[in-house]
Amino acid sequence: MSDYRRWYDKDPFLKEALELLSLSSEDTKDKAADFILNLQEQVAGDVIERLYETITRFQANGKRWYDKDPIMMRAIELLRVAKPSVQRIAAKKILKALAQDSFEDLETDFSEN
Repeated sequence: MSDYRRWYDKDPFLKEALELLSLSSEDTKDKAADFILNLQEQVAGDVIERLYETITRFQANGKRWYDKDPIMMRAIELLRVAKPSVQRIAAKKILKALAQDSFEDLETDFSEN
């Protein structure tokens, strides 16, 4: 049995980024969702299909903090299905943006360079 309750608990950067994001203002959450949705360009079509199945199942009746906002839910689910290395890159960028209180000019390249 896993010691982790949530899918993002495995990575400390991802865990911290999502926990801080959950406490952020709605405006900050909207900007973060837009940033995360840039991952869609790097995720395969079959993954996108699973993403939409998950969203359809949980939308509006899920218990997670992001289930009530369809755009944030889509962004977080997209992050969930991304490769762990991409999740970590995104988490670090989210943490940086939250620390600077700005998602402006945040690089949307999620490659492992």
